[in-house]
Amino acid sequence: MSPVTVIVVTWNSAKVLPGFLAALPDGMAGLDWRLVVADNDSADDTVQVLRELAPDARVVQTGRNAGYAAGVNAALEAAGDQGVALVCNPDIRMRQGCAKRLVDSLGDGVGIAVPLLYEEGRDTPHYSLRRESSVLRALGEAVIGNRRAGRFPRLSELVTDPGAYRRPTRADWATGALMAISAECRAACGPWDESFFLYSEETEYCLRSRDLGYATQLEPSAEAVHLGGDSQVSPRLWSLLTVNRVRLYRRRHGAVPTACFRAAVLLRETSRAVLGRKASRAAVAALLRPGAAQPDHVV
Repeated sequence: MSPVTVIVVTWNSAKVLPGFLAALPDGMAGLDWRLVVADNDSADDTVQVLRELAPDARVVQTGRNAGYAAGVNAALEAAGDQGVALVCNPDIRMRQGCAKRLVDSLGDGVGIAVPLLYEEGRDTPHYSLRRESSVLRALGEAVIGNRRAGRFPRLSELVTDPGAYRRPTRADWATGALMAISAECRAACGPWDESFFLYSEETEYCLRSRDLGYATQLEPSAEAVHLGGDSQVSPRLWSLLTVNRVRLYRRRHGAVPTACFRAAVLLRETSRAVLGRKASRAAVAALLRPGAAQPDHVV
């Protein structure tokens, strides 16, 4: 069996890398593995930290801020083989044996395995499972909020049923902070979609894998801490996330459903902008820009 390739994309990640690297041996316990890092032209000491703390890692310097999907593709190309890939954010802290539990859960229709994710300092897992976007779900989230709407599968993308996080659960897609991807799924899906600079690239990949017969599944015995989260997303990044949701929807639906979906997303962000949320004000402005929902538009 080929070693598991740990794929990490960095951009000015010097502050979070030491913690990631320190947790890596325990997280990868029981596996033969190697680390491949794609650095998107960091201006800080990211590459130096890697050289000092992970001298055996393969470091691929893309030479530009190429985006997350492009970084994943660069690292996968450098890795060379088609074994299992563990795609990680550098702000992930895997707990003991996390990766092996994910790898062991692959197969039998599961192409992508994800762990329970915890936010730093919290004892309850983050809601990381998602349903595919729909007009009704976007409207439900706009009217009653995604967490309340999450109790009703037709009204929200967010899976909030606590039971779903206590058992192996298949979902349309999941938060992409840490994903184990089987060799078979990788071969079927091909490269990540680089037209999504940041956000929605993992959504597109999970939906594409599902369309090809490979499910995304939560493995609750695998655990990791994610230092990031939506609460820390800047207005600029939130607007990018919001526009990319509409772009991805357009990829998979016609013009009329997309117009309805965009209107529902706009309603949600407008209602929150009125309440003073700066990130939502930025998202509204982005959604109203000409061409924001076009399938090949890159923000």
